[in-house]
Amino acid sequence: MELALRAAALGGVSVYRPILHTPLMTAVSQLLQACRGGAGQEALDKYTEVFYQLRREGFSGLGDWLWDQLRYTDNPYGSLVDLGGEDPVLEKAARRDVQALADLARTPCTAYLEAMTAALPQEYASVVEGLPQWETQVSFDFDSLTAFYREHGCGLYARYRAFLWEEGHLVPVPDPDCPHPIELLGYEQQRQQVLDNTRLLLSGRPANNVLLFGDGGTGKSATVKSMLYREGMEDLRLIEIQKENLVGMPQLMRSLGGRRHKFILFIDDLAFDQDDKTYSSMKTILEGGLEKRPANVAIYATSNRRHLVRQNFSDRGSDEVDAFETIAEKTALAERFGLRIPYLTMNKKDYLSLVDHLAGLEGLEMDREVLHAKAMEWEIRHAGRTPRVARQFIASLRTP
Repeated sequence: MELALRAAALGGVSVYRPILHTPLMTAVSQLLQACRGGAGQEALDKYTEVFYQLRREGFSGLGDWLWDQLRYTDNPYGSLVDLGGEDPVLEKAARRDVQALADLARTPCTAYLEAMTAALPQEYASVVEGLPQWETQVSFDFDSLTAFYREHGCGLYARYRAFLWEEGHLVPVPDPDCPHPIELLGYEQQRQQVLDNTRLLLSGRPANNVLLFGDGGTGKSATVKSMLYREGMEDLRLIEIQKENLVGMPQLMRSLGGRRHKFILFIDDLAFDQDDKTYSSMKTILEGGLEKRPANVAIYATSNRRHLVRQNFSDRGSDEVDAFETIAEKTALAERFGLRIPYLTMNKKDYLSLVDHLAGLEGLEMDREVLHAKAMEWEIRHAGRTPRVARQFIASLRTP
């Protein structure tokens, strides 16, 4: 009787339908039906499948697995709470679903084993008796789930903080390569501008799109990625987009509008050739399109080129009637970023100060004049006084 009630309740789940279509819940549903119908062999097969799926995903019980799914699967009720809306009908349906799923998770494994024993031949008795059992504790209820949605939102953005946008799909990055602010050296004024703008975004006030341009190795990308680990940035999400995927950005931006989280759409090493087809798409995304940029979204880009578009001498000696307009068109894209921050090669004093700092962190003991002479020699061979070159120099001193 208990299993029949669980199967009926599961059939009425409406708000959390996607959970029912996972491999684990499909096996659970089939297990319930097999036990109800006296199909012992199928029940045995589905029971072992449920145990396998739980362990494969790293869970000891159905309750823990469901708590994970309820929080991190996109659903209408979670989105409603995230946006601060009200819908009594939806809330009632979600409450009923959560209760049904919690009751299912509490169902003792012995209920399935007894149904199998009654439906299988006697020779299966020792097999059924030796089957493993999963835990049946449940640590969640509707109120705790609602509180989670209010504090963290729901779905992928509640679980992960960094993503890749590839061919129209979000790919979560569980362990992003983002430096902590303490690891960044030099360029304090530039980083402060990025930080101030990001805090405007987090506070819900108008924030600028940002272009960080200048020499390679100066920490432009690291500055953007380090925002995830700044204090007070818990609601910030970073989505990295490759230039070839820019055409799909409007679709992504529409999906982000109105959410509780704030989003940096990050385009690293942005540059265009003369006939690049994505150039006009980028112009429209930044400014000029009919569709507004959502208030919780800002575009941050890095580039080694100040104007983003490569110019040739032929552009300046063009046969066009107004060559100046052609050049202006190619340099106008950068101007659509409200905040443009230069990252230029360090001067000698700052470079050597950075070398001293890194040497101290590594515990390297060397005469200061010798260290500086070697650092300048290294810089000449590696073309640039940047944090990247300084780190590479210190690494070379550690090499036996």
